[in-house]
Order: sequence, then C-alpha cells, then structure tokens
Amino acid sequence: MKPTRLLLPLLFISLISISACKKDKTPGPTGATGATGAQGATGATGAAGPQGPAGPAGGPVGPQGPAGPAGPVGATGATGATGLTGLTGLTGATGPAGAAGATGPAGPTGPAGPAGAIGLTGATGPAGPVGPTGPAGPAGATGAAGAIGPQGPVGPQGPMGNADVQSFTYINTGVQSIGLTNFAVPAITQAIVDDGTVLVYVRNNGSNTGWYPLPFTQGTSTITFVDFVVGSVDLQANYAQPSGLDFKIVVIGGTTVTKLNFSHQHLNFNNFSEVAAALHLSN
Repeated sequence: MKPTRLLLPLLFISLISISACKKDKTPGPTGATGATGAQGATGATGAAGPQGPAGPAGGPVGPQGPAGPAGPVGATGATGATGLTGLTGLTGATGPAGAAGATGPAGPTGPAGPAGAIGLTGATGPAGPVGPTGPAGPAGATGAAGAIGPQGPVGPQGPMGNADVQSFTYINTGVQSIGLTNFAVPAITQAIVDDGTVLVYVRNNGSNTGWYPLPFTQGTSTITFVDFVVGSVDLQANYAQPSGLDFKIVVIGGTTVTKLNFSHQHLNFNNFSEVAAALHLSN
C-alpha cells in the first residue's frame, strides 16, 4: 500500500502544476503513453486519512476511499402518528355451547302485586245430595232469660177445683249457689207440714216444653228441693242464676193425698201433666 500512498500526492501535485502551467504557458503536445508498470504487491491497509477539501467543480473524481467504521447508533426517534384503523375482519364460526352453569341461589321475594279485578260470578252449580244427619250435639248452657212478655188474655173459667190443693207459679226468678234459696208460700200451714205434701217443678222462663220435677240436673248444673216448713220452701243449687227460671209449687192437703192413693194408685208425681189432670190444675 506504500506506492499507492506516494502516488496520490504526486498526482495531486501534478494537477496543481498543470493548472499553473495553463495559466502561464500554452500547453505542449501530448506525449506518448508509457508502458504500464508491473503491479506491485498489495501492502497492508493503512488507517484512513482525513477527508481532504473538495476540489474545484468539474475536476476529476478521485477513487472512492474505503468505508469508515460504523458510527454509534443514534437515539430512538419520536413515535410516529397512529395509522388508520384496518377493516373489520369476518365473523368467525360460532363455537360449541358451553356446559350449563350451576343454578344460583333464589333471589328475595318481590313485593306483592296489586289485587286483580274481581272476576264475573260463575253460573250456580246444581245442588249436591243431602248429607246424612249428624249426631246430636251436647246440650248447650242455659241461656239468659228473655224479657217478660205482655200478659195474655184471661182464659175461660175452669172446672170446680179442689180446695185442698193450691198451685203457685213464680215467674222469671232464680237460685243462688251459696246457702238455700227460699220461696215464701203462705198456703203451707202446720197441717200441711204434718199431713200434706209439697211438689216443686222448674222450667226456663217462657218455655213451652213443660215442667221438670226437682231435683233437676242439666250437665253439671243441679237444683234440689231441700224441704218445706210453715210458710216457705227451701231450694239448693250448685250454681247461681238470679233470673230466667220459672218455678211451680203445688201444695196438697192430707185428705187429698189419701184420696189420690186410692183413686190414682199409679200416679207419677214427677210428671206435672198427670198431676195437673188428677188434681184439676192449670198448666
């Protein structure tokens, strides 16, 4: 490489000399081209020299020098503007349905909706068959006494009665649960106490089902005829009912009792209807 390094300065000097001669003298004839010398051995490549100044315009272009070493990588430039959005691709085929997920917990009950309008009344269906009669229910408790009704008209005069028999009716009265309940009966004399007898019957006030003899029991309620003394009768009850009952007290003298024993040997004194018929009493 040494002959090449020496040749370049010589060529440069020759060009300068020629230029100088052109200014001062008329150029001579061109000489014959000399024989080309043998190429010398290639020397080792030397380090690149500094870049010379640019020659005048129109001058011959010198041979290209060897490429210099690569410079360091420059800093990354700023990111360019975002490009336009590409066209939407075709919709892919629908994939297979996935397995059903587990049922979630029930949500809270919503508020009740408004009531719907009342529908039209349907046609009346045929009457069903009459069902069998149910068993009789237990007797209910004695109801409260009703108001006393107006007095009825006077009835016709009955047949001649027995002066030795007297009947007394006590309307809408009652009994007490403590001690004795006393009814004043002036017809009970000492003669009645000694030889006669007294019968006592009860009914609900205003009832037309008849009279029931004492002692009388209904459920757990009991009224008992205890005794009679001159001028009164004593009753006893295990419950209190201050009103709502009617009592009939029949006072029979000793002579009539004796007659009944002969004329009505089978008279049922517990049946007031039979007693009233035998003694000519009104109900």
